[in-house]
Amino acid sequence: MRTQVGIIGAGPAGLLLSHLLHLRGIDSVVLERRSREHVERRVRAGVLEQGTVETLVAAGVGERLRREGLVHRGIELRYGGAGHRVPFERLVPGRTVTVYGQQEVVKDLVAARLAAGGDVRFEVDDVTVHDADTDRPHLSFGGERLDCDVIAGCDGFHGVSRSSIPEGVLTVHERDYPFAWLGVLARVRPSAEELIYARTERGFALHSMRSPEVSRFYLQVPAGEDIVDWPDERIWAELRTRLETVPGFTLATGEILEKGVTPMRGFVAEPMRHGRLFLAGDAAHIVPPTGAKGLNLAVADVRVLTEALTHWYATGSTGLLDDYSDTCLRRVWRAQHFSWWMTTLLHTFDSDDAYARRLQVSHLDYVTSSEAAATTLAENYVGLPYERDLADPIPEAPRARKANE
Repeated sequence: MRTQVGIIGAGPAGLLLSHLLHLRGIDSVVLERRSREHVERRVRAGVLEQGTVETLVAAGVGERLRREGLVHRGIELRYGGAGHRVPFERLVPGRTVTVYGQQEVVKDLVAARLAAGGDVRFEVDDVTVHDADTDRPHLSFGGERLDCDVIAGCDGFHGVSRSSIPEGVLTVHERDYPFAWLGVLARVRPSAEELIYARTERGFALHSMRSPEVSRFYLQVPAGEDIVDWPDERIWAELRTRLETVPGFTLATGEILEKGVTPMRGFVAEPMRHGRLFLAGDAAHIVPPTGAKGLNLAVADVRVLTEALTHWYATGSTGLLDDYSDTCLRRVWRAQHFSWWMTTLLHTFDSDDAYARRLQVSHLDYVTSSEAAATTLAENYVGLPYERDLADPIPEAPRARKANE
């Protein structure tokens, strides 16, 4: 087999890349080791930046997102017995976020790729990267071979793409946090219209949602915590303790559908390219989920790679491909800092003494009383503008080479 772009991973990054390339007349094959059912049910991020929403709508996969997504024009920071709203609509006019689960984005993209005749292969075994440092890279899987011009590694932190790069090529930056998030998906109407980020002496809590009938909650717990130690009753009791801290607020409870513990870490591998292998999304970087940046960074990477590949196929120039890693990393490191900042602002650390706790509260007071500080939070949360816009509404590259040329 031969294609122009071989894509490893059928998460949001790989599927969106495949679809954007298709709209430009560039062929791709997507290889995914999990089943379609698994990737469409995998609960992950749910807060989409303004630019992510605009990208999906422009790609023609935003109809259900527009219909079912919950548009949020602010968030609440809750601490010290009071709630403080950060109003996006006033601080960054015209910019919002939309709550729409990652699994819903994946469903929309899978449907779009299959409807367009896209080659998306699930339950593919033993994907291996070959000759990425040459101009003839290829992938092998299940006894088959896929020749391609370029390989896109969109297969997540534990995928094969990054691990296939020779030792010493990448510089890895990593920070592990001394706590984790216990995440809960519950069949209960949200108790608030917007996300609540709560800082308490017992630890952080987040009230989020996925739909008008389903809510998402997170609790800060010690790193390495075992989910079996958290029966439903204990989860609801702790959520009430951390969230019912302002007058008149009562947390609604209901059936817990899913729960699990996620470690907190920051990770960046650079450069995000090795020869003809380009890393995107979690394959190259991970952020603590406090800033809601993971999925949005993946979309930003894919936008840059789409533009670079389109330009290369249309003109033969490698300029944008050569700039791919540096362009992406500027946004990645900004998101790393914002995610670290939100995490340290709202979580309790075992090493903190009374001095450190008072500094944290002082910083929260500043963010909630200073328009300049609140604007910094708001503009990072809704998503900074992209360095470049995708070419006008998704044209086909005029001289894109087909796979058999």
